[in-house]
Amino acid sequence: MKTAAVIGAGFGGLALAIRLQSAGIATVLIEARDKPGGRAYAWERPTEAGTFTFDAGPTVITDPNCLAELWRLSGRDMAEDVTLLPVDPFYRLIWPDGTSFDYTNDDAALARQIAALNPEDVAGYRRFLDYAGAVYREGYEKLGHVAFLDFASMIKAAPELVKKQAWRSVLSMVSSFVKDPHLRQALSFHTLLVGGNPMTTSAIYALIHKLERDGGVWFPKGGTHALIRAMVAQFERLGGVVRLSDPVVSIDTLGDHVTGVTTRSGWHGTFDAVASNADIVHSYRDLLTSTQRGARAARSLERKRFSPSLFVVHFGIRGAFPGIHHHSILFGPRYEGLLKDIYDHGVLARDFSLYLHHPTVTDPSMAPEGCSTFYVLAPVPHMGKLPVDWSEVGPVYADRILDHLEARLIPGLRERLITRFHYTPADFAGDLNAHLGSAFSLEPLLTQSAFFRVHNRDDRIPNLYFVGAGTHPGAGIPGVVGSAKATAALMLDDLRRS
Repeated sequence: MKTAAVIGAGFGGLALAIRLQSAGIATVLIEARDKPGGRAYAWERPTEAGTFTFDAGPTVITDPNCLAELWRLSGRDMAEDVTLLPVDPFYRLIWPDGTSFDYTNDDAALARQIAALNPEDVAGYRRFLDYAGAVYREGYEKLGHVAFLDFASMIKAAPELVKKQAWRSVLSMVSSFVKDPHLRQALSFHTLLVGGNPMTTSAIYALIHKLERDGGVWFPKGGTHALIRAMVAQFERLGGVVRLSDPVVSIDTLGDHVTGVTTRSGWHGTFDAVASNADIVHSYRDLLTSTQRGARAARSLERKRFSPSLFVVHFGIRGAFPGIHHHSILFGPRYEGLLKDIYDHGVLARDFSLYLHHPTVTDPSMAPEGCSTFYVLAPVPHMGKLPVDWSEVGPVYADRILDHLEARLIPGLRERLITRFHYTPADFAGDLNAHLGSAFSLEPLLTQSAFFRVHNRDDRIPNLYFVGAGTHPGAGIPGVVGSAKATAALMLDDLRRS
């Protein structure tokens, strides 16, 4: 029987491990932390009121079919292991001028809201939806699960990219369809959820809008980590092995082939193939130290542009808040200026736009009875652009964010507060080995996409593979699960031939 190791039990690593094990490859999944999940980690915080459950993120589940397929490979049903709850509206968008917009799957409700902002934009939105549908079919359905290993594959895709004006940014494309500034923000902010700047990310990423409209937005009962636990259950049911709390310290090689991996505990495993779901720079720079390939690839990657980081405040408070939707976006007074501060200038601005996650409005079990769980997220520059001491800056920034939330959306937040903690770019770097503390790996620019992203199979070491946000097609749950499908196809084909 052929064997494989997968480094890192995030969504991408788990999806790949399930695919390999389903195909009869004896697979070991090796995770550095005490529980699986990667960026989808979770914490439980006991208090006098009871235990609060906090997801690290992500919190938006789209295209559930790409996940359900992992169970269908072995004739099972995902619903056996996890329940997905619908979220509607998908998001409530709130601006400082008092404007709000419920982004939903209800066409009539969307049309009414758009007409209230600008009647002419109703027709423009329909044209935008047609465009988003076209790039969804070409960019996601056709290319989202296929590896780009050579430039010829990129050239083959080029005519469609040109036809869809991929060189334009999402914000530029949205602005060609609708005129109201609120609506332009409402239809372009999605790229931020995968680390992209709406002002520079390719218009192809408008496909996210169609992805949500077609598949809906969902939340796993028990939190996002409940979905991770369900994936682990499926993998182990198939015979897969999970090793926790034992980080890989070396991808071992002989000549131009991987022979296995060694972990911090001293454990060594010999494998026919190894795939890394770890950070791409960490994988090459720190795990392939005995090879010239590792050092050269790391230097090349370090010259690329990486996505920003995130600052997240988790808090639990007394009371229920049915008027606060599951996902809220609180835009600040600036949009393009704030994006430039984050992506270009490396400034921790005085103003901010916030993403508020309120899971207890969908699943009250995430908090003790009579209480609510929240997290609030602010995009911030990565540590390469903003080299501050987050142990000093973090508490002050967290207070500013909570004060802003109390003034704008949750009156009495401070007096209701039971528990809180925050997560900084330094935590992304320390816990996840994320280069520069980036929350999404490589920035999703056109020049860092498809063939120009890290290849799903290494160009020099033929039995070394990559999966996750740094590979094609990119970040986000559908992206990393799609990368697992592409990488699995390569690995299974190679292993069958060897």
